[in-house]
Amino acid sequence: MKHFCIISIAFAFLAGSAAGQVHTQPKQPNVLMVAVDDLNHWLTFMGRNPQAQTPNFDRLAKMGVAFTNAYCAVPACEPSRCALMGGRRPWTTGCYKNGDKWKKHQPAGDGMAAQFMNAGYNVFGAGKIYHSMDFHPSEWTNYMSKKGFSSNGPGVQKMDGYHNDKIHPDLKDEDLIDWHTTDYCIERLNSESDQPFFIACGLYKPHLPFVAPRKYYEAFPLESIQLPPHRENDLDDLPPAGVRMAGADGDHKKFLKSGRWKAAIQSYLATCAYTDMNLGRLLDAYENSPQKDNTILVLWTDHGWSLGEKQHWRKFALWEEPTRTPMIWVVPGMTTPGARCERTVDLMSVYPTLCKLAGVPIPDHVEGREITSLLQNPNAAWNVPAITTHGYENHAVRSEQYRYIRYTNGDEELYDSQNDPYEYENLANKPELQIVKNELAKWLPKNAVKPTR
Repeated sequence: MKHFCIISIAFAFLAGSAAGQVHTQPKQPNVLMVAVDDLNHWLTFMGRNPQAQTPNFDRLAKMGVAFTNAYCAVPACEPSRCALMGGRRPWTTGCYKNGDKWKKHQPAGDGMAAQFMNAGYNVFGAGKIYHSMDFHPSEWTNYMSKKGFSSNGPGVQKMDGYHNDKIHPDLKDEDLIDWHTTDYCIERLNSESDQPFFIACGLYKPHLPFVAPRKYYEAFPLESIQLPPHRENDLDDLPPAGVRMAGADGDHKKFLKSGRWKAAIQSYLATCAYTDMNLGRLLDAYENSPQKDNTILVLWTDHGWSLGEKQHWRKFALWEEPTRTPMIWVVPGMTTPGARCERTVDLMSVYPTLCKLAGVPIPDHVEGREITSLLQNPNAAWNVPAITTHGYENHAVRSEQYRYIRYTNGDEELYDSQNDPYEYENLANKPELQIVKNELAKWLPKNAVKPTR
């Protein structure tokens, strides 16, 4: 095992600190980890979309450090979660896309939850932490059964609220599994135990279908919906591999024909508001918990989501919208409330950082970089870019200024993301920027495992 470390300073103020004492043997910290599915950076505090109304995500951001340039390892549910929770990059495991069956690529015992269980934690899970709400039973003390619960509500179909104009007016909060996932985690937060706890709360929405109880639509009247910034000719300077990845003849063509572009955005915003409500319930329990001052809270989302930018929809691409994710950390005694970190990091940092903060050994197979230095000082120096992979040998390297994309066939894209935040102008063919491409390309894997299907 490597990097065995306990950051006692972070928790030295507990219990006796109110009396002016400092504990030399701080209690091992608890962990509350919140994972949200398909939630992009349309959160109020991130400023990407002025229509967003996410008071509880904003409330959480004010409690700790919000990373404004965090990126997923893979822009797809199954491989993203396999990489984050298992610790290995997709080019190491071969788990590249949905359908690659993550359990074949991540043996039981390697996951983050297993490390905390081995360290004496009660490890609880609920909802979508791994793909399809599946898990290795041996890695968890208890995991909420999904039997009898609906991910989407009775009678809701996948394209409802998206391509289908169906509103489900009688849908209630508790008709969706997220309500019960939140309840389960609240109960664990309120339970007493001599052992530290690790609670993983996986919220499924805003995953398709974009359907929520009707009250969440009231803040987003259809006539007020704005389309995201986009250009009709945005694909003109892309190489063939980029055009194929955009898939403009799929969802985008359908929305232009049906006229439902704004309606889909309305439904997405409303479904995000439903998730914000559940997060608020969880934060209420967290803030009222007697364990609050000894509980690390981290929130991440598995990837971003496109809603028509670059004529692309959903995830499954390597640009800013489908790869940028919210990530927020609250570490008692370490993080500064309301802090922002603009350093570029990726979600592979979650596993090693939680282990280091809790004094849990980081397994040798874990490939991510821990970010405790940024939690302590969000302006600390950091020179490691974020790397996102979608399929075999398709990668994006994101530094603080640039995004460099290289596809399997050698096609390239380069964007000055600081000055061109919606990545309209592909700079890959500019000779004067060859040095930038060369520097970013150094981070690409040299030997990627080929997919098995």
